[in-house]
Amino acid sequence: MTGTHTTYIDTDTLIRQLDAAEAMPAAARLRARSYQLLRLPAGATVVDVGCGTARAVAELAEHGAHAIGVDLDPAMLAAARRRFPGIDVRAADATELPLTDGEVHGYRADKVYHILRSPDAALAEARRVLVPGGRIALLGQDWDTLVIDSDQPELTRRIVHARADTIPHPRIARAYRNLLLDTGFHDVDIEVAATVFTGPAMLPMVAGHATAAHQAGAITDDEAANWISEQNRRARDDRLLAVIPMFLVAATR
Repeated sequence: MTGTHTTYIDTDTLIRQLDAAEAMPAAARLRARSYQLLRLPAGATVVDVGCGTARAVAELAEHGAHAIGVDLDPAMLAAARRRFPGIDVRAADATELPLTDGEVHGYRADKVYHILRSPDAALAEARRVLVPGGRIALLGQDWDTLVIDSDQPELTRRIVHARADTIPHPRIARAYRNLLLDTGFHDVDIEVAATVFTGPAMLPMVAGHATAAHQAGAITDDEAANWISEQNRRARDDRLLAVIPMFLVAATR
């Protein structure tokens, strides 16, 4: 990581951004595919790590699983309980799950591993709680290969890479397969889907990249303002385009 600055947004803003992204048909299809790759037996227990507002936990329960959500953010867990009364969500770290050895048949983590302090420890914990023959599914974006259409390509490259440098593990999704193999998993499936954003709902996410790059000292005030102005104009004229490569990797314990 070359940058030393991290950009923080409040939980309510993050929830709104996640809601907008997860409501897209492409995101729903990717979630559904991750459930398929878990190959859960009927009534099996599955844990969703970093569950956020627990959309996936609720969907897994609708499919007949005993679904447990885990997250460290109390605001996220409170929102999950408001949205899905009676849902099983718990406060816990990815490296210390409130589960016994071999308790779950499925383990899922969506857009989580890039922010963990120790992804290796989290994978070891996943292996501990999974029953032999259980399945793990990891989803995540590659922050270094985000595509944003712009009239300023060189500036856009600097913004994308500077934003990636504020993430603890910005390129971990491309390493999922090897990390799983190194942890002793096998029967690995890997798929990559390009999630395309064109609507104005994603403008805060796009503009946030320039804000982060500016806070990291990678671009000037004028460069940030001009670039955000261009993206605002593109959103207004229905010309905004952002494409995020999403990795989905599943394996057997």
